[in-house]
Amino acid sequence: MTGQKPKDNSDASQDASQSQRVDRWLWFARFYKSRTLAAAEVTAGKVRLNGERVAKASRAVKAGDVLTFPLGPYIRVIEI
Repeated sequence: MTGQKPKDNSDASQDASQSQRVDRWLWFARFYKSRTLAAAEVTAGKVRLNGERVAKASRAVKAGDVLTFPLGPYIRVIEI
């Protein structure tokens, strides 16, 4: 490789670093006491991401997404 610059994949890596698992985000934002509880709510189908039901706790969320989920007697609508 003479005179060639390596490709800059910073855009791709920034996109990956800007997203987070939905169960981890719910736990980290302190909506649930543990990540296990957050994952259980997600897999039970009680969480919606941008209006669509989330079936897997590993679903990625990013800034600008809207989460809707029950918490106690209330329905929370949260924009990340």
